[in-house]
Amino acid sequence: MAERDTPEAPEEGPQVGLFDSLKALLVTLVGIAHTRIELISTEVEEQFARLVSLLVWGLVAMFFAFTGVILSAIALIVVFWESNRVLAAAGMAVAFVLLAVIAVLVFIARAKARPRLFKASLGELAKDRRQLNSR
Repeated sequence: MAERDTPEAPEEGPQVGLFDSLKALLVTLVGIAHTRIELISTEVEEQFARLVSLLVWGLVAMFFAFTGVILSAIALIVVFWESNRVLAAAGMAVAFVLLAVIAVLVFIARAKARPRLFKASLGELAKDRRQLNSR
């Protein structure tokens, strides 16, 4: 028993070696990478669904707007058929061009206002970097 009390005596129990530590580190890194890739995949799916939704609603709105505008223009020209049909047609053409310019400006503003792609993933990676740098 005197041999066990000396500092040179080996400790009993599992010893963790360099390769075991590297393996544990690799498992942790793979887990982190897997989580981040899943997050990126989710964000891509969300952006795709958002884009499809915007396109569908845009097409529906354009269809009904086009139908309403054409019927309104025809009605206005018919009302002024006897007196100023050319002036009514020209006025409708100017109004359509102005509305088209406004629609393009609104479209550009909404396209620029989209959320940043991979925002959550980039935030998580920045948090990981901060945690690793603080150690």
